[in-house]
Amino acid sequence: MNSTQDKRELLKGLRQTPKILSEFLKTIPKDKIYLRRGEDFWTIAEHIRHLAEVQPMLLERFQRFINEDHPEFIPYIPSDAKPESLSHPHINVTSAIEQFANYRDKEIVLLEDTDDIIWQKTGTHPEYEYYSFRILVRHVLLHDYWHMYRMEQLWLTKDEYLPKL
Repeated sequence: MNSTQDKRELLKGLRQTPKILSEFLKTIPKDKIYLRRGEDFWTIAEHIRHLAEVQPMLLERFQRFINEDHPEFIPYIPSDAKPESLSHPHINVTSAIEQFANYRDKEIVLLEDTDDIIWQKTGTHPEYEYYSFRILVRHVLLHDYWHMYRMEQLWLTKDEYLPKL
C-alpha cells in the first residue's frame, strides 16, 4: 500500500469510528454500561468518557506535528483517581459520545489538509523507540478500537474469562 492509499484508509477508519461506537453502544443493555466488573476495572461508561476526554490532547498533538519541526511529547497518563470516584452517576454517555464525535470531526478536517511532508514528520515520545505523524494517526485509530474491544469484553465475557489489564 502506498502512502497516499494508507493515508486515505486511516482517515476513512477515523471518520467511521464515532458512528461505529454509537451503533455499538445501542446494542449494550443500559444496566451493563455502568457495571464495574472487578476491582480496578473501568466500566463501559468510563471507557467512553476516556475516548471523549483524550480527543483534545490528540488534536493538540496533530497540531504540534503540523506546526513544529520535531515535536517532543510527554506521556498521557489517565487520572489516577480511584475507579469508585469515576462512577456512573457522573458520566453522561450521550454527551461523551457527542464530544468524541465533535473532536473527531475537527481532527479529520485538520488531517485532510495535511500533505506528505507532514505525514513523514517525526517527533520524540519517551514511550516509543520511533514516533511520527503517521504513527500517531494510526495509534489514534487503534486506540479507539482497543477501547471498543474492551467494552465488548466487559459486556459479554464471563467472569472466569475476563482478562485483567
